[in-house]
Amino acid sequence: MYTIKKFLKNMISANPSFEEKQTFEEKRRQMVKTQLMSRGIVDEKVLRAMAKVPRHEFLPAELWDRAYDDTPLPIGENQTISQPYIVAYMIQALSLKKGDRILEVGTGSGYQTALLAEIHEEIYTVEVRPQLAQKALAKLNELGYGDRVKIHIADDSLGYEEEAPFDGIIVAAATFNIPEPLIDQLAEKGKIIIPIGGRELQTLVRATKINGKLAEEEFFKCMFVPLVREGFENN
Repeated sequence: MYTIKKFLKNMISANPSFEEKQTFEEKRRQMVKTQLMSRGIVDEKVLRAMAKVPRHEFLPAELWDRAYDDTPLPIGENQTISQPYIVAYMIQALSLKKGDRILEVGTGSGYQTALLAEIHEEIYTVEVRPQLAQKALAKLNELGYGDRVKIHIADDSLGYEEEAPFDGIIVAAATFNIPEPLIDQLAEKGKIIIPIGGRELQTLVRATKINGKLAEEEFFKCMFVPLVREGFENN
């Protein structure tokens, strides 16, 4: 039986040298061990993706030395790349299966998109800022994920109607309620995870569509940049 203990043993060498510890690969392994596994991230697909995808590649070069810190970081245009733990938690919380259709709302840097593409064969993502979307797509292509990702440049809250329905929707920005278009685009028994609340503080919520209605679960308090939508937008 493949256990988390064996997984960790395979990921981290027994006696890494000082030089090896400085590498981005080692920093990712340590991130997975200290920030994710220690906090209850147990999905092996998520852990493998987090250990493989180079977070620093989605950041400005001047922030590379902080790329694997336990914190969100700025990516320009008043946007951020989310804390690694939050990203891993949200992906794990969707409990996605092979073949599920996934929508990411808020492409941002493309980091979370790459993680999803590492786990699943096809990812749909929507981003309202054209420059961010183009930059993210260029990086995804450079890293070999481009053929798994379809980016739609549009108002985030409108989702991606042409490709609906989706079994999982992950929203990387905060809003005051779940936008109706996203509810409509969620498949029966599908899940959406989204930060709900005001500008300063939100609650991470997972909602499952059952008989056309949402059953909501609240997780913990969090802080995200606002979703671009009328009445709740930071530009």
